[in-house]
Amino acid sequence: MIETTLPPLLAPFGDLEDPRVERTKHHRLLDILGIALCATLCGADSFVAIEQFGQAKIEWLKTFLVLSNGIPSHDTFGRVFALLDPQAFASCFATWTASICPSLNLKSIGIDGKTSRGSGSDEDKPLHLVSAWANEARLSLGQIAVEDKSNEITAIPKLLEMLELKGAIVTIDAMGTQKDIAEKIVEKGADYVLPVKQNHPHLFEDLQKMFTQFVDSDMTAFSYDVFTKENQGHGRTELRTVWVFTDIKKLRDWQLWKNLQSVIVVVRECWQGDKYSIEVSYHISSKKDSAEAFYGFIRDHWGIESRCHWVLDVCFGEDDSRVREGHAPENLTCLRRMAMAILRNAHGAKGGFATRRLFAGWNTTYLEKILFGPPA
Repeated sequence: MIETTLPPLLAPFGDLEDPRVERTKHHRLLDILGIALCATLCGADSFVAIEQFGQAKIEWLKTFLVLSNGIPSHDTFGRVFALLDPQAFASCFATWTASICPSLNLKSIGIDGKTSRGSGSDEDKPLHLVSAWANEARLSLGQIAVEDKSNEITAIPKLLEMLELKGAIVTIDAMGTQKDIAEKIVEKGADYVLPVKQNHPHLFEDLQKMFTQFVDSDMTAFSYDVFTKENQGHGRTELRTVWVFTDIKKLRDWQLWKNLQSVIVVVRECWQGDKYSIEVSYHISSKKDSAEAFYGFIRDHWGIESRCHWVLDVCFGEDDSRVREGHAPENLTCLRRMAMAILRNAHGAKGGFATRRLFAGWNTTYLEKILFGPPA
């Protein structure tokens, strides 16, 4: 087989360094990755299942893979994925996503952490990853593991460095509200929307005072834009009011936040039966925009939980996976994100991810379409 017969999806992995010593290379690295990707698309969630998929589909796989020594054993799959450099593997994944991002017009990117609970043991902590999610495209853009004895604050800048962010709005939870992270986002040509909580006591106090002064002045103390949205469901009524202020010089040390332009206050009121609750949250941003736009950016951030993390756990069994050897947990979750992106944008199959995975395994024409066709 010649390299041009490979699915375009595998092209970014062509230069990935093979971690094995030469005498143990009985199977090409691209063959191993190709089988694993196809198997994951078709419902395989373990190395044994990946091997069984390969054995069942060997004649079809030979139409674009070399397979000079047949299908690798599940031990070989496990050993290779445990040895592969996870940052290099994730970088190849990011290269693939970057190749299709220009056609997707990415606007809002959420960054959040996720723990793969099944990857832990009595001796080792479970794998915790920080990943980036494109909300409009519903596409995972990249990931990086949080190192032992560290936290997301040190991992986020490394992830940002891997990504193409120009022109996007980047949202992170409160742990990512750091001056260095805000500066890195602006340096990458993007804007940030960051929540402020009591881990920044001076800034949090100033924002509270600013909004209190505004309310006490009958909303005349500062110029503002406002947007209100009501949502109803499950016997509950929720009213969100978003206020945007651009008079940021009222804040102490405002110059330390790179290109700070706006303060956003979100008032969330909820009625359920005779119960009423109110919650006020504060955000800062390097962008000037309408209150309605900021409402969308802040709400979109949690798409990474419902559209990415939930899907990985429920439809790809990520939390239940007991793969723990070496770098295999991190590399497999990257492979799942790639499969999720392919299946989400694939046409020709009805139903959710579980159904699409089954259909890809049943229907070779559909599988070939999503492997060799252009991105949807």
